[in-house]
Amino acid sequence: MKQNVAPKFGQGLTPRQFVEGMTRNQQDFEAWYEKFAWEDESDKEFFESLNHRDDLRVIILAADWCGDVVRNVPVVFRILETAGIKTEVLIVEENQDLMDNFLTMGGRSVPIVIFADTGGYVLGHWGPRPEHVQRLMREFKQENPDREAADYDSKIGDVRKAMGQAYGEGTESHAIIAKELRGLISGF
Repeated sequence: MKQNVAPKFGQGLTPRQFVEGMTRNQQDFEAWYEKFAWEDESDKEFFESLNHRDDLRVIILAADWCGDVVRNVPVVFRILETAGIKTEVLIVEENQDLMDNFLTMGGRSVPIVIFADTGGYVLGHWGPRPEHVQRLMREFKQENPDREAADYDSKIGDVRKAMGQAYGEGTESHAIIAKELRGLISGF
């Protein structure tokens, strides 16, 4: 049976309310939002073509303290604006029940972008980060399953640094996120 998120519809913040309510990282978030530009015209056209669809809804689980939210959600906002898809943001700390249905390798990682139909049935989700960045964390977790190991903290620091490098200095990951979301939405 498909999961249903309809009870969460109308409970979230609009993208603008989320940004205005940020107590951390607001300036960085807005800077990434302003830097977004379509690198592939066919991606832009794909998302523009979704404007006629009124059967999709998006819920984004997020928190303003999270670096992945600051890097990725501005891009997701811009893409969803182009697509005309109704979007709400739920603060992860206030929605642990929903978060626990979208764990990443057993952990609560955000952002999680949940696509549902108007009845609330989940069609798919994306997050917490682009696949090429997430792969580094997945490999780290496989190689370092013991969080109590003496060298765990230094190793996770190293992988986080590598993840930052994988994102790139600029907007390189924006086109990747667009392609990943396009691939996901094309399936429904």
